[in-house]
Amino acid sequence: MSGFLKKVIITGLLFLPFIMKAQATDGKLSPPPESIKIEYQEKKLIKEAFKIFNNKEEKRAYKIAHQLLKKVKTEYAKANANLLLAYYFKNKTLIDSSIFYVNRSLKFNKLGNDSIKIRGRILAYNILAINYKNKGLNEESKKWHQKGISETEIYNEVDLYYTHTHGLALTYSDMGNYEEALSLFKKCLTYKGNREIVYGSYINIGGIYSHLKDYDASNSYFEKALQLGEKNKSYQAIAVIKLNMAGNFQEQEDLDKAISLYNEAIKVSDENGLKRLSLIARLNMASVYFDLEKYEDAKLTYSSGLHDAIELGFLKEQKVIYDQLKNISIAQNDYKNAFGFITKSFNIKDSINKLQKDKEIDELEVKYQTLQKEKEIKVLQVENSNRELELKNQSEAIKNLRLQQEVEKKENENKILSFQNASEKKLNEIRLLKKDQEIQESKLIRQKSIKNTILYSFLILLIPIVGLLIVYYQKLQTQSELNKKQEEISEQKISSLIKGQELKLVKASIEGQDKERKRIALELHDSIGGNLAAIKLQLNSTLINGNEKPIQSINAQLDDTYEQVRNLSHNLIPKKFRKNNFGEVLESYFNNIGEASNLDTSFNVYPRAAIDDLDEILQMEVFKIIQELITNTIKHAKASSVELQLNMVEDVLNILFEDNGVGFNIKNNVNGIGFENIKSRLNKVSGTMDIDSRIRRGTIINIEIPT
Repeated sequence: MSGFLKKVIITGLLFLPFIMKAQATDGKLSPPPESIKIEYQEKKLIKEAFKIFNNKEEKRAYKIAHQLLKKVKTEYAKANANLLLAYYFKNKTLIDSSIFYVNRSLKFNKLGNDSIKIRGRILAYNILAINYKNKGLNEESKKWHQKGISETEIYNEVDLYYTHTHGLALTYSDMGNYEEALSLFKKCLTYKGNREIVYGSYINIGGIYSHLKDYDASNSYFEKALQLGEKNKSYQAIAVIKLNMAGNFQEQEDLDKAISLYNEAIKVSDENGLKRLSLIARLNMASVYFDLEKYEDAKLTYSSGLHDAIELGFLKEQKVIYDQLKNISIAQNDYKNAFGFITKSFNIKDSINKLQKDKEIDELEVKYQTLQKEKEIKVLQVENSNRELELKNQSEAIKNLRLQQEVEKKENENKILSFQNASEKKLNEIRLLKKDQEIQESKLIRQKSIKNTILYSFLILLIPIVGLLIVYYQKLQTQSELNKKQEEISEQKISSLIKGQELKLVKASIEGQDKERKRIALELHDSIGGNLAAIKLQLNSTLINGNEKPIQSINAQLDDTYEQVRNLSHNLIPKKFRKNNFGEVLESYFNNIGEASNLDTSFNVYPRAAIDDLDEILQMEVFKIIQELITNTIKHAKASSVELQLNMVEDVLNILFEDNGVGFNIKNNVNGIGFENIKSRLNKVSGTMDIDSRIRRGTIINIEIPT
């Protein structure tokens, strides 16, 4: 009783794990050019045959596939027609026939790496693996699944990768390698491209844990599968899951819970036309009633299942039901009905045996087709031998021994003569072949001499042409180098002229500064110095004579001196600093320098408003420092670009000056006049300067001034 239960549960478990429809291995067909019209038509016929097969018209598809094999010409059509027959026999559980046709499909699909042929091969590997698993050859099944996984990884066929992974997990489960099976089933749970693979993985994981007697883990996975099935309204999955959960509770002897789940499975199956699952649930529930000795309930349930089994034509289930009804009748001492049930069981067994023989006959169909031609050849050979025997018999009946001996002698003589004629004929043929060979060799020698003459003539003409080309190329190269040198000389002249103009501008600026300094010195000496001398004399006179009247005069002179100093300081600040913002003045100055010297200039100020509000005297010092930096770059750096950045952070003004010039050695050149002027100005405003420069890498100068 329990043995049947386990088989029924496993059947339910494996009924759903992965249902893959047979499919032609091409995609959508588009109208082809005339040159491949035959291939296009055959692809269309194959696609139509698979469509018929998937619409459950399997016998019609079987006939069409055989008809196609007789008339198609392309390897694609032959491979797919054989693949369709392999699917047909797999579904009919005619394993050897299915293996035969899938191997024939692979024979026509060995070469080629286009996506259609690749998918065809991978599908064929899957059918082989399933067939060998059903045949009990698990190692062979594992080999083909692994081959399929290898090709799916190479050609990135994701859906078929998980198809083979799921199949390999089932094979490992059959082999008892539950650790590997669980690992692969859990990997399949991550694939969202096929719900049935996910359902099947959850159900099979639950089944493995059930086999390992870990019913909590088993029911946990069944619950997850059930939630997924209810979410997607997959009623077949729901029925299978409830069947397996009921089996777990039956194994744990929680029979009330088992009966409840079996009833739920029956309800879902009946509502959705899943008659086979409904039958399995009824048989299992009846077995629970039998274990509980509720014989009437068991008999009623078995009778209900018997009706479905007869309607569906399931002979194996009918036999099991009759056997169980017999056991119930014996338990109730109803031996008359028990005898009737066992008689019906024997009748069903006879029917199964008869069908099994018919199945074996179907299995032999392929072997018959493959050996048919050989048999025809053997029949022809037998007929020929019979005819020879008949001729011999006739000759023996007509002729006597003496005549036969004479005939044999004559035949021997004729054979000798025929051998002689044949040998002479062969000698003549050999002579003719030698003559032909000599003629061919003479032709080849003549053709070779002609070719050599042509080749030598070509080489004689080619050598002076090549020489002229080389001379012409050298002249072009020399002219190109002269042009480059002239361009370099012109660029150097232009550069020297530009630098001369730049130096003139710098000298003019310096001369203007010197004149301004002289004017300031005269102003300080004549005006402010005279006033201060007069004030000093008056102060001395006041202190000596004790006269306080001159103090008013001294105050007036001090006011006048202050006003002169104030005017002088305002005159020292250029008009452009008084009229414009400091950032705009610097930007304008920088742009003018770039236009005058062909320097690529870049200028950035941040925050502009805060830097514009700096003290005018500090702005003047910063401007003078920047002027000195640019002057040094123009005179010494040979730069093509200059970048200036002004930033103010936490009351510190940062000046970052960078050029892409030739650079210099810091140890040797930091004591020049330009850097000394910059240092003296920085000392006035408590600033610091860092220099980073290397030969042929440019110069970076970083200045920080507290505001």
